[in-house]
Amino acid sequence: MNQLEQLKQITTVVADTGDFESMKVYQPQDATTNPSLILQAAAKPEYRHLVERALRETPGASTDAILDRILVLFGLEILKIVPGRVSTEVDARLSFDTAGTIVKARQLIASYEKEGHPRERILIKIASTWEGIKAAEVLEKEGIRCNLTLLFSFAQAIACAEAGVRLISPFVGRILDWHKASTGKDYQPDEDPGVLSVRKIYNYYKKHGYKTEVMGASFRNKGEILALAGCDLLTISPGLLGELQTSAEIVIPHLTPAEAAKSGDAKTSLDEKAFRYALNEDAMATEKTAQGIRSFAADIVKLEKLVREL
Repeated sequence: MNQLEQLKQITTVVADTGDFESMKVYQPQDATTNPSLILQAAAKPEYRHLVERALRETPGASTDAILDRILVLFGLEILKIVPGRVSTEVDARLSFDTAGTIVKARQLIASYEKEGHPRERILIKIASTWEGIKAAEVLEKEGIRCNLTLLFSFAQAIACAEAGVRLISPFVGRILDWHKASTGKDYQPDEDPGVLSVRKIYNYYKKHGYKTEVMGASFRNKGEILALAGCDLLTISPGLLGELQTSAEIVIPHLTPAEAAKSGDAKTSLDEKAFRYALNEDAMATEKTAQGIRSFAADIVKLEKLVREL
């Protein structure tokens, strides 16, 4: 078997793309999208019909409502391809608005359910701010499953688990980016700060019986992926899926519940003050969370511009 086939035996492989053709080629279980990926796809001629369809179906609607329809239409197409779940992201500009995030998530789920898709197949992506985590806590109690994204720290992971979040997406590659820029050092996979962060979170969750799923995300190279073989899920870009598919080297599981049981982190919990202080003490997580929110928000603005031009 090639490495992608081997990886699928021990980890749920997820496609990190808005490109339907890539999903058909690599046959992932789930798929994730974000504003940047949707913007890239929507700008391509082969996907322009979905934007135009959203405009036809929402005459006289606000730009915000049209954008929601675009996101859902992409999600509906993805659900025709993958057997599992699709992640659809809440507007990043709501990252510090608990009530606004809850309202938006309910609207998105209602749109999917109106099209005949059960909420179990949808993950609502929300930034891992305190406000986002608290919104997810409410939504999970309503049966709305959440994917907490832009996650860079152990403190964020602890708060998500305590809130009963369904899934988290630690951003492996962006953690590596920060450390490389700070130290000028090249890291091997087993010493990669992003890889080590996900291993720590995975071990903590499994050791203490949390049901929250861990999905490594934002990979910079194949080595990071292979170093996290055995993780609950890994969401991977088409380019790296292609590299895995063309290699026949052996894939070794590095994360297992049995090994996690031997890990040493004691169980802890964080209230809002402790969470904010811990995040503030982590310069990398503070900077990358803020940068990620700004980046996704900027791409939403670009998508709005595309809608207005059409």
